[in-house]
Amino acid sequence: MDFNMKKLASDAGIFFTRAVQFTEEKFGQAEKTELDAHFENLLARADSTKNWTEKILRQTEVLLQPNPSARVEEFLYEKLDRKVPSRVTNGELLAQYMSEAASELGPTTPYGKTLIKVAEAEKRLGAAERDFIHTASINFLTPLRNFLEGDWKTISKERRLLQNRRLDLDACKARLKKAKAAEAKATCEGDLWNDEVDKSEQELRIAQTEFDRQAEVTRLLLEGISSTHANHLRCLHEFVESQTTYYAQCYRHMLDLQKQLGSSQGAIFPGTFVGTTEPASPPLSSTSPTTTAATMPVEPSMAGMAPSGETALCLEEVAPPASGTRKARVLYDYEAADSSELALLADELITVYSLPGMDPDWLIGERGNKKGKVPVTYLELLS
Repeated sequence: MDFNMKKLASDAGIFFTRAVQFTEEKFGQAEKTELDAHFENLLARADSTKNWTEKILRQTEVLLQPNPSARVEEFLYEKLDRKVPSRVTNGELLAQYMSEAASELGPTTPYGKTLIKVAEAEKRLGAAERDFIHTASINFLTPLRNFLEGDWKTISKERRLLQNRRLDLDACKARLKKAKAAEAKATCEGDLWNDEVDKSEQELRIAQTEFDRQAEVTRLLLEGISSTHANHLRCLHEFVESQTTYYAQCYRHMLDLQKQLGSSQGAIFPGTFVGTTEPASPPLSSTSPTTTAATMPVEPSMAGMAPSGETALCLEEVAPPASGTRKARVLYDYEAADSSELALLADELITVYSLPGMDPDWLIGERGNKKGKVPVTYLELLS
């Protein structure tokens, strides 16, 4: 009990000395030991890394889970060290509703058949979203959290300890300065003040040694931020790859669905002008997560088209219909395969129209006095 009281009194004395030193520094009544410029730059870089890592982490969580209530629930499960329950994605829930609607409204009706097809596509989209969230959480969010909850806490602890060592050092400097000033004024008690100066110098040497040691430890930790940046860079690349894979899967699923709906639409509504809902960007190829890249679309099937020779003979003789011509913007470059086709440049405007009996994947395009077949997938119909 006696030992604990002495330790408590000693700790209280140290705390009081640091508080006095800190207060006098704030009011400009005491000198403060300044850190070198390199050390200050390390501190500033560490603070910036921490602040931006927090913001990126929080916003990525919002991206992966827009529902704030769900985020709070997941946060509580993590703090309680319990497994987060599996959650149905919005796409999967929509697929469930569409399937149930098709069963009730009639799965053999045109509307019911379409609902079933869209439900299957939405289910695949939901599964792809689930995989993306899982991959991004492991490869991107977890390393960011580990830095904030591990490395940064260690850095913060050592910085606080360095601050205390600096306050102790400056307090010792202040005591030594006062002792020397009192010694210079003393006339008859010189030996007493000599002892006080010697004691203050010894305390200053000890405080300086502890401060230098703690400054070196903190400096090494701060220099480790470079390794943190390298690790976060690698995680960022993995996040981009997983996101690219996810969007490529979504594009393929929707393209397949669009083709299915396009073929069924032609059977239900004969003569419908096909091609007004084609995507405005080329499909993505994702044979593997690391080689996913944008590629040009595959040329539309030539099935149903008249032989190129016949078309080439007739195109120049066929006049545009009196009504039914439309303006179209070219989405990306297209190189004509033969003389019956019209070469296209991205973003140019052309006039297009359809001829009786043509494949719905193709139109007749005109630019000035040039005329030729153009694929619908390369166009955005404007009016």
